[in-house]
Amino acid sequence: MSTPDNKKQNKFFYGWIIVAACLLIQAIPFGVASNLTPTFTNYVVKGEGFNYASYTLIFTIGTFVSAVCSPFIGKLFTKVNAKLLFIIGSILVGGGFMLYSFAGNKLLAYYAIAAVVQVGNAIVSAIGVPTLINAWFKFNKGTALGIAFCGGGIGNIFLQTLAGRWLTNPAIGYKGAFLRFGLIALIGSLLISIIFVRLPKSPEDLAGNKPKKLKGDEDTAHHVSWGYTMGETTKMPQFWLIAAAFIFVGFYVSGFALQFIAYFQSLEEAGILLISSATLASMFGLFSIFGNLFGGILFDKLGLAKSFILAGVLVVIAGLCLLFVGDINALGYVFTVAFGISMFSYVMGPSYMTSALFGDRDYGAILGFIQLFFAVGFAVGTPIFSVILDKTGWTTAWTSSIIFAVIAYAGLLIASVSILRINKQNNVHETKRIS
Repeated sequence: MSTPDNKKQNKFFYGWIIVAACLLIQAIPFGVASNLTPTFTNYVVKGEGFNYASYTLIFTIGTFVSAVCSPFIGKLFTKVNAKLLFIIGSILVGGGFMLYSFAGNKLLAYYAIAAVVQVGNAIVSAIGVPTLINAWFKFNKGTALGIAFCGGGIGNIFLQTLAGRWLTNPAIGYKGAFLRFGLIALIGSLLISIIFVRLPKSPEDLAGNKPKKLKGDEDTAHHVSWGYTMGETTKMPQFWLIAAAFIFVGFYVSGFALQFIAYFQSLEEAGILLISSATLASMFGLFSIFGNLFGGILFDKLGLAKSFILAGVLVVIAGLCLLFVGDINALGYVFTVAFGISMFSYVMGPSYMTSALFGDRDYGAILGFIQLFFAVGFAVGTPIFSVILDKTGWTTAWTSSIIFAVIAYAGLLIASVSILRINKQNNVHETKRIS
């Protein structure tokens, strides 16, 4: 005979609809705003007669503005209806991207539009997606984040295919492509936001998010919410160690992620690398998708500290592969596997870590603050890598990136272990409980 409790347990969990919606958000508006914009660079520079360095400032400006706004956006999610925020973000992303087609030869217009697009992107993706997942999932949160963040890589496969066709079609060109992709992002994101996006309305909404082996456990059944305030968090020295660590994460990512293709291409042109750089780039894209899904499962199964250790080891292996790939070409394959899988640590790491260490109370604001430091590291790391490369060459540049990675993961590990120990000692699930 079924009981009311059994019916609640067997009720379909809407959180998985949210995961699917987040995957589509990553695939469509995020994919357009983040993955497609660099594809337009050469076409716009040639078509409008811009200086390459001047035009590519749109990436720095967009990243900086969205990073500065992220803590405030996170705070808004505690005060403003989530669906309304997603609708606003959708308009900024899609409508903003469409505006690129009317910018003409006005460089300042591109800068302003980039800021608008990336603020919208932060609302629906960088802050919005983790906030939704965190609200719906108290168990299997890493797996849910991993599935959601896979959307960026999956969507990129289809978006880049369309971009290749439209950008090389004289009847469409980059202006027509801007308009079309902006419209796709606008309509897609609005539909997802209006139809699917919402936060849990009551504890009953979360009843389905409970592992079978924990059925009947009172605390887990009620999905205890707890959390530090932003003020309490910033008073913790460990938080600032995390912030500093993510600056160094930005340093090494700006080197590895942005420069490895150029490095492989230079070795290929010199006849040193006998593997196609395009093949390695494609493999990296594939393993980065797998890395997000695998990384989410790792966070759920191994926890924060062990997952960061594994990611750090993979990054160091990837760096060593870059140093010796000229002598052993097969290391190019190892690099794509190691670095592709390790991406989970900085793609979903901040989202998972914020919840695990600081709880739900000011989740969005704290996450936005952490992402700000990663963005600063990424922005500053790019010119640092370029200077090292120009002055000393690839070997020293890759070595410096490996050192940055070791510093980053040592900081994350020390801070995470320390905060987890403090939380256990202080029984934060009760002392910081959200009533």
